[in-house]
Amino acid sequence: MTWNFGDILDAVPQAISPAAPAFIHGRRVVAWGETTRRSNNLARAMRAQGAQPGDKVAFYMRNRLEYGEALAACFKARLTHVNINYRYRPEEVFYIFDDSDARVVIYGSEFRDTILQLSARLSKVVAFIEISEGGVPLPLAFSYEALATEGDGAPLGIARSPDDLLFIYTGGTTGMPKGVMWRHEDLREAQLDAVRRLGPAPDDLAAHLDLLRASGPGSRTMPACPMMHGTGLITTIGCMMNAGCVITLESPSFDAHELLSVVSDRKVQSIAIVGDAFAKPMLKALDEEPGAYDTSSLVSVVSSGVMWSREVKAGLLRHIPQVVLMDSFGASEALGFGSSAMTKDGEVGTARFQIGPRCQVFDEDGEPVPPGSGKPGIIAMGGPIPLGYYNDPEKTAKTFRTIAGQRYSIPGDWCVVEADGALTLLGRGSACINTAGEKVYPEEVEEALKTHAAIEDALVVGVPDAKWGQAVTAVVVVAGGVAFDEEEVRRHVRASLAGYKTPKRILVAQIPLRAANGKADYKAVTEFARRDLGLAS
Repeated sequence: MTWNFGDILDAVPQAISPAAPAFIHGRRVVAWGETTRRSNNLARAMRAQGAQPGDKVAFYMRNRLEYGEALAACFKARLTHVNINYRYRPEEVFYIFDDSDARVVIYGSEFRDTILQLSARLSKVVAFIEISEGGVPLPLAFSYEALATEGDGAPLGIARSPDDLLFIYTGGTTGMPKGVMWRHEDLREAQLDAVRRLGPAPDDLAAHLDLLRASGPGSRTMPACPMMHGTGLITTIGCMMNAGCVITLESPSFDAHELLSVVSDRKVQSIAIVGDAFAKPMLKALDEEPGAYDTSSLVSVVSSGVMWSREVKAGLLRHIPQVVLMDSFGASEALGFGSSAMTKDGEVGTARFQIGPRCQVFDEDGEPVPPGSGKPGIIAMGGPIPLGYYNDPEKTAKTFRTIAGQRYSIPGDWCVVEADGALTLLGRGSACINTAGEKVYPEEVEEALKTHAAIEDALVVGVPDAKWGQAVTAVVVVAGGVAFDEEEVRRHVRASLAGYKTPKRILVAQIPLRAANGKADYKAVTEFARRDLGLAS
């Protein structure tokens, strides 16, 4: 069987009630029958404006129901989704637009100033579509609502392919973000691998519809993390394919009390988060107001992208004893490396995962690492994996490698294979910083720092942080004769880079930043930063 997300969405209305909710955002509820018509209209409108199969559609918006609806429209029209990090500064946004060859841009009205600033340079774009908040869109843009409501809502009636693509722009160890190219067929199979570990999974579309008819619509799922990240996006797609209901939060920043209120009011069954940056505020809110929220509907909370601590999990289970807390270990480049589950009846150690069925661990020579050897190895995923990175054959060759005749995705995570086959994650074998699920390239921040007159040289590292997982921390050499003001330098960096890339602290170096050959000594700088900040080695 071959899979295409557009074909699945065309078929779903045959198996469920059109009144079943598909998306909920605040007081807005859009049923499956309505969103099917709206996404069909939007798909047809984008094609009418010149978007051709395979063309890229950039999504520049926060979490909202239109994200899922527009995603469905892209699948149906054979267009390729491109995620834009809404925290980016204008030049960072332009890079993604340009690198992806975006032909359509769908944006929230809060970002219209950036669109105006960049529009003259976006010569490849054939249509801007604005999701307006009660106002009139920019003159250069179509109204999203008008496109979604104009038309008869009929299916497009086109043939689709399992080779249709979905992009997930992600950070890496060096350079700017790159678009991971997933075929519909491969991403669907990767998702079904996880389902098969828990129970029956459909082998074809007919079997999928039979399951929906037997079980009814899928779960009420909340991607609490941004949908423009891999975790939120893949969670949303999985929910949509199962005819579930995607529930999103209204606040522009994460509010744990809002989340718990929505869980209570909307009977949310599953939540997707990114580690302690979400879990700790949730626990704090529950501790502040014990018994204030009805969490009895919750079945699972899943974290991906960064691990969350055992202590926080235990705290959540005190308040929500029936829930299963999951660590899902994967990447935008591969799903299903491993998983870890914790319930009130059993704890698991942080960074410990049960290995996925298609996962292998190799040493630097490409030889399998024996369980229990204590030897570190690099994690590789076979089976359904992406085609590579868009327009980057060099990076593709480094990440997607063939070992013993099998093609693997190897994003760069290192681990130890325990005697029982479980993985203990060691981390990325690079200087890339993961701060609350956001990847930060040290080189990019270093260059921004060095444009300030007070900074002669700089290295940027991640240090442990209770809230962020890793805190972006700079160690700098101050230029002679120039006054150094830490907050002023931080403001300088923030003016050119997204806020989360701005160092939380800037420390004046008391050690050399580089070896004699000029190469950055990240290990020594990290140790210095930890000592200076009073953190244990």
